[in-house]
Amino acid sequence: MAEVGECSASNSSIQNWAKLISLDKKYADIEINSDEAVIFSETKSSSVDKYEWCKITRNSDVNSITLQNRSFNAILVDETLVQKDDIAFIKCGSEIVSGPVQDGHLSYKFEILSDSIICKGLKISMDVEHAKCSICLNIWHDVVTAAPCFHNFCNGCFSEWLKRSQEKRTSVLCPQCRAVVQFVGRNHFLLNIAETILQEDSSLRRSVEEIAILDSCSLIQSNLVIGSGKKRTQKRPHSVLGQEESGVLELPCPQCGTEYAGFRCNPNTVHLQCHGCGGMMPSRFDIGIPQHCLGCDRAFCGAYWQAQRLQRSGTYATCNPETLKPISSRTVSRIPQLTHENNQHEQDITERCISQMGTTLQDVISEWIVKLNNREIDRTRMPLNHVEMITAETHMCNECYDKLVGFLLYWFRISTPKYLLPGDATERENCWYGHACRTQHHNEDHARKRNHVCRPTRSR
Repeated sequence: MAEVGECSASNSSIQNWAKLISLDKKYADIEINSDEAVIFSETKSSSVDKYEWCKITRNSDVNSITLQNRSFNAILVDETLVQKDDIAFIKCGSEIVSGPVQDGHLSYKFEILSDSIICKGLKISMDVEHAKCSICLNIWHDVVTAAPCFHNFCNGCFSEWLKRSQEKRTSVLCPQCRAVVQFVGRNHFLLNIAETILQEDSSLRRSVEEIAILDSCSLIQSNLVIGSGKKRTQKRPHSVLGQEESGVLELPCPQCGTEYAGFRCNPNTVHLQCHGCGGMMPSRFDIGIPQHCLGCDRAFCGAYWQAQRLQRSGTYATCNPETLKPISSRTVSRIPQLTHENNQHEQDITERCISQMGTTLQDVISEWIVKLNNREIDRTRMPLNHVEMITAETHMCNECYDKLVGFLLYWFRISTPKYLLPGDATERENCWYGHACRTQHHNEDHARKRNHVCRPTRSR
């Protein structure tokens, strides 16, 4: 006869956080309201004898739940046999059978109650209508958030609104509530929510053509500080960013008060905040001076202010011009730490291989940059943004350049003949005749000779 379960911690005055739902409707469910509950079983429905069946424990981190077999027989947990005193992890929906087989034993389904918060695997319910852009009325694409009202829009939609507002108004108003927008930036948290919604309901996805149009309109890659349109006044000398008594500078950047290289900010100019120094610069799309790293989309003012011939001063911050440089003008003297997925052993092999080939790391990278520029390399695995747009003249920050170097060294390694890779001196460098087989021509020349075979490469 099937066993009947009962919880040792059942107490109606304490809030239940989970329960065992009997899959046989003839038997009642077992409610659990303690972090450590022992489940008893009765051998017969009329018997007063009870035996410990299992113990369910909600661990202190509230992220994992365990079940311990306290019976004399094995039990099934999600079709896995759990012997006496053994422990198994369970989750919401786990099926627990009181014996080692399904037939003849009572089965329960473990369920976490909806008002019980379990951090791991927490699901957030959200009305899809609340995840839509109020301009295009579709699910957010590359969502941006405007402040101080905190309304959210597609990057492309708001970028178009921003351009039209700057042409017609003295200030930029939120398309949804008409509040004056002072700041706008990309919202990566909501971007993940939007992607989750689209994964659950593919019918909400836009067409490839629509996405391409939106991406072509997207101008917001870094945080933008938008002018209020009010006339700025200067009553005292400006101090360094963050040292004003009010906490806000009246003039965000040097071009707000003075003309440099033929350009001067107007009251409606949108500003970028540099990720290198925290200073401001006008967000300009009418010039060829790079303001963003194409690899990570972060803004750096070094290249821009250097082009304007403006140096760091006590009033305005300016990041190091070396921070954002063209790929072709960069030099490299060491293998970046991220190369070969932080594998120091593989980095050492690459360094020794370069040395034995009689070349330098800089020569190798220069050679592969040419191949990259000529599109001789598959870019799909490149760990950067806008991979198809990257050329030798692309401006890139130091961090992204290190990632690029690591990517090129990956291609260098898989393209290098194995007999050139360094190993044991007698195994990789010398053939059986004592010759240094360092070129394919040399190796093939010896292979033509009778009974001559160069040492095989040891597998790694």
